Order: sequence, then structure tokens, then C-alpha cells
Amino acid sequence: MEVNFRKVEDDFMKPETDTRNPCHHGAGEGSTLLFDKHTERWVVGLSDTLSTEAPVRTGLFIGGQERQTAETISVADPAKPGVVVGEAAAASAADVADAVAAAKAAYPAWSALSTAERARQMAEAIVGIADDRDTDAAILSQENGKIRMEAWVDALVFEIRWNLALMIADDVDAGKTLPVVPGIPVTTEVSYQSLGVVTIIVPFNWPIAILAASLPHALLAGNTVIVKPPPSAPLATTRLVQRVAEKLPAGVLNVVTGKDENMGALIQNPDIAKVCFTGSVNGGKRIMEMAAKSLTRVTLELGGNDAAIFAEDAIIDDVHMDRLFAAIFDSTGQICMNAKRIYVHRSRMQEVVDGLSARLEKAVIGYGLDEGTTMGPLHSPVQKAFVEEIIEEAKDSGATVLEFGELPGGDLAGGNFLRPAIVVDPDPELRVVTQEQFGPVIPIIPFDTEEEAVRVANDTWGGLCGSVWTADPATATRIGNQLVCGYVFVNDHGATRLDLRAPFGGMKQSGIGREQGIEGIRAFQDTRSIGVIDPEALAQMAH
Repeated sequence: MEVNFRKVEDDFMKPETDTRNPCHHGAGEGSTLLFDKHTERWVVGLSDTLSTEAPVRTGLFIGGQERQTAETISVADPAKPGVVVGEAAAASAADVADAVAAAKAAYPAWSALSTAERARQMAEAIVGIADDRDTDAAILSQENGKIRMEAWVDALVFEIRWNLALMIADDVDAGKTLPVVPGIPVTTEVSYQSLGVVTIIVPFNWPIAILAASLPHALLAGNTVIVKPPPSAPLATTRLVQRVAEKLPAGVLNVVTGKDENMGALIQNPDIAKVCFTGSVNGGKRIMEMAAKSLTRVTLELGGNDAAIFAEDAIIDDVHMDRLFAAIFDSTGQICMNAKRIYVHRSRMQEVVDGLSARLEKAVIGYGLDEGTTMGPLHSPVQKAFVEEIIEEAKDSGATVLEFGELPGGDLAGGNFLRPAIVVDPDPELRVVTQEQFGPVIPIIPFDTEEEAVRVANDTWGGLCGSVWTADPATATRIGNQLVCGYVFVNDHGATRLDLRAPFGGMKQSGIGREQGIEGIRAFQDTRSIGVIDPEALAQMAH
């Protein structure tokens, strides 16, 4: 199947020019995509006009209809104490039951369509999705805390992932035939079938982009879906999902927001065939426990304690230090696949510390919508307190802790801001090493041998991503093949470098299952085998 999605690989991946026509990038009116040749990353030239009518109000979207609720959730601005960004509908248990019923009712007709027809309708459903991207980004920046450029890219990745899923529509139904062989007088046709109603639960940090790692795959496979946005940052995600859902048949795509006590049916209702959850390890364990009562299938994409290994021959120049800085401090450190531990050959240790320090000295901590801000607040006071605690613990242990930047004042005083920090050669038993920090702090730890580096990198509870930094491809392959994780980067690390076509997911406590690519499609399908006895082959067996 041929899908026109603005030639994503050409237009988004190749740095041929510094400025492109925004109409070829889904940039939205007034915004442009720029390629920074120094950092090798796309940046967004955003319009000066913000459309952020406050407070934002979102409802539920169930069975093709928007639904308001008497009770709402107030969404706070993590940068400005006391400021409410908007109100999201708080679904009751009855609302959730209605969403499940609507998705169940829509399932037979949706699953009966050919994959090509589903793909056609899905392609039409995101036409014009970029028109509100500036507003989506501004709202997401305020409710999440991330800088506006990151919020804009969050929404952009939704479109890219959606269209990448449509590109593999021809593979969705690719079954196989098992022919008669001696001793087995049966011809068996193995095909794929959809599951039914799927719940997708996304986190606060990159909610729109993360949603698209599974939503288009679930729909394309023939399932109907209920999306649950994060309760602390639901507004932009709800707006975007509703715009898409309005263009699909009623009940195929639904969105509910609300308090956790009313959300249990999204997991435990017997009509839910699968739950796809992205979030913390503890959250994933709770989801798995709830789903186990009805043996509901789960895909869990959970936290990580990613290790980056700098070999003795690593290239440590401005380009690579810019990459490392982004790998650690994008979204103020609040990304599951950010680098969380840096292991550096002892002979190169100071170079890495100096390289990161030089970049952190230029960090501008502030409001995500303000021009020039490079690092926003943490999303919650609880997370801020945890990161402060592990930094203080490192100081008390005698480790060298380098802190950078100035905290903002004025109406931002008291926001969830932290000065970014480097912890040099800490005790490996400290929590800044053993736990996922999910904040602007990074331990840098020396090693002496490759074997030691691999051992300590793997000595952790998680296995989401890892990276190898070396000038030698053979070293990259050798070390990379020993890392116990789902994805290995070479000379880079992090979400902005993830191949969105590749299967993604973790090992150990970093998750179960895979998203993206054909593996992401198969996660929302099961096999059906139809075996037909071959009389002639059966007769031959009798002789």
C-alpha cells in the first residue's frame, strides 16, 4: 500500500538545508522546522503568537460524542505554584463502562474492514492534524513543564509514527501456509486476527508521542481503542485524540480522563482484550496484577536505568558532547530512555566531565514558553523532592557534586525547578546510581576494562536502552551485543535518535512486549490456524 505522509524519511531525517517549507513538515501555520548543523538536531522556529486560551477545558469522547462531566480534574502548571492550566473531565465508573461498551459495539464492523480500508480511513483521520500543533504544544508545555520546542516535537512525532505504521499495512495480514510433510497429512493456513477492545494508558512526559507508539498499530490491526491520558497532564493529548477520533467511525477511538479510583474497568472489565501501559515500574506491576485476574494481555513499557559506555577510543568532541547532553537532560531528565548512568574509561573521565559541565554552564532554567529557556521544571513536587534527596545523599557520601545554573524567581519561585547536577565517581550503591533518577542529575563513573564496563552496565534492575561510544565499529558491536537491554545506540543515546521503525521495549523490569514496526502490530493480534486434512496424504500414511 502506498501512503503519502510528507515523505517523512526525506523531509525529517536528512539535513540537506537549514530551513524547509513548513507545509512539508506538518509544522502548522507560523512555525518552521530548522536543522541545527552543529547539534545535528531539528529545532522548531515557532510562531510568536500563542493560542492558549486559559483555562483549557476538555471532555470525554465516547462513541463519537463529546461528553462533559460534573466533576473535573484541575491541571496545575508545575512551573507556577497555584496556577491552573485547565480542567479535564473526570469520568465516573459509568462513563468508563460506556466507553468500553462503545468500543465493543464498534469492534465487529471495524475489524471486518480490510486492512487497506482501515489504513485509508486512518490516513484521512490525521489530515490537518498539524493545524493545531502550535496550540497543542503551548498547552502541553504548560501542563507538563517541558520547553515549548520539546512539546511541539512531542506532537509532531505522533504524526510521524502514525504514518510509519500505515507504511507497513501490507504486512499486517501476512500469514503463512504449512504444507503437507511426511507424517503430517495436513495443510494449515496460519493467519492473524485482531484482539478486540484495547486500553492504552500513557504517561505525562511525552504523552502524545508515546501514544503513537501503539495507537495506530492497534487500530490498523483491527482493534478498537480507549485512550487514557495522564491525569496530571491530560489536556493536549485529549484534544489531539478527539480530533482524530471525530474522523473515524463512532466508537473506534475513545478517550477518557479521570481519577484512578474510577479507571479500574479500563483494565479489569472482561470486555478489555489488552492493556498497553507506559509508565513507572511500580505502575506496571499494579497494571499487571490487575490484569492477571482476568488473564488480560499486557504490553508494559516501563522505566530504565540506561547505561552509556564511553570506550577508551571514544570521540569526545563538541558534536558528541552535545549528543550526550541531550541524551541526559532532554525534558529535564524525565524520559525513560535517557542516559541515567555514564561509564567512562578512566583515561577519558575528565574530558567527559568537562564537556558536560561546559554545556550545563549555559543552561537556562525557566518557564517552558519563555524564549531562551533550555530546561523547565520537574513535573511534580514529589519527583523534585526525590531528586533533591538523592543529590543530597551523594553529597553526604563525599562524592563530588557539581551543580549548575540559577533558579528562576518572580512568579516561578516555588515551582518544581532544580539546578542540574553531575555526580563524579559516586559510590555505586548510592541511589543516584541504582535508581532511575528521572531528573536533571547524572552520575559519571570510571572503569578500567571493557569487561568491567559491561558488568556494571548490566548490574541493574532494568534493561530498556544502552549506548556505546567508540570510534571502532567492531567495539560498538562487541559491547552492544553484551548489553542486556532492548535497544542499543552507538555514539548517541535517547528518544530523538530512536529509529521509529524498529521494535522498541525493555528487558528485565523495564517491560514486557514490543512497540513500533511489525512487532508492534503483532502485539495487537493473535494467530488463527486452520488445518485441512489431505486425504491422499492420509491414505499414503496408512500403507
